[in-house]
Amino acid sequence: MPARHATRPLGHLRLAAVNIDGVLLGDTFSPVIHQFVTSRGGTYDADVERAVFSQSRTVAARALGAAAGLDWTPERVLEVYFEERAAYLAEHPLTVLPGAEQLLHRLRALGLRTVCYGGLDKAHFDTHLGRYAHLFDEPGYVCTNDFRPGIQEIAVDTFGVAYDEAVFIDDVARVSEAARALRVPFIGHPSRFPHGFQASLMREVGVRHVVGSLDEIDEELLRTLDGEAAAGLSWAA
Repeated sequence: MPARHATRPLGHLRLAAVNIDGVLLGDTFSPVIHQFVTSRGGTYDADVERAVFSQSRTVAARALGAAAGLDWTPERVLEVYFEERAAYLAEHPLTVLPGAEQLLHRLRALGLRTVCYGGLDKAHFDTHLGRYAHLFDEPGYVCTNDFRPGIQEIAVDTFGVAYDEAVFIDDVARVSEAARALRVPFIGHPSRFPHGFQASLMREVGVRHVVGSLDEIDEELLRTLDGEAAAGLSWAA
């Protein structure tokens, strides 16, 4: 059921940009990347995640191949990676995370325009979130593969809002680093993958709002972010 309508809209924030994989959909990238590296004798650590996550496919493929000790072209790495991901998805189908629909209703009830973004093509959004398309504003989904992580391109170029008028919700610390550099409000939703490092990396970046579930992104938290953004306090000095 949709969340109840807020009594008043937020005063400063105008846009919520929500990452698709790892925020609205379950994390199916970390397990496959971990298996790709470790099954070939490589070491999976925070440096691997820094080099691979939220990069363009070509850059990520080079880093992934290097981590796995492979002398392959990026194209070959991507081909095999997506084959292994397809096998993983056959046993672990993609699912919408609990609270995703309610979060979208909550964002809109607070007066925010909403958009989804991620590194895969729009067909990925249409397949897995198409039934929620009415909860997003045009263009609905932005593929960021060509301009990772995409904060400027989404907030400024696509929606015409100032950096401090957009909140980004993402599972990757590299996006939080870009948000910090631009003073963009940010909510971290790191994966619970047991071999992952995103939660600790976000702490290193200085992310002050890290949640373990989408239900934690409630009206109180969003109003807190709104007040911080209005006062120029989204990030510590």
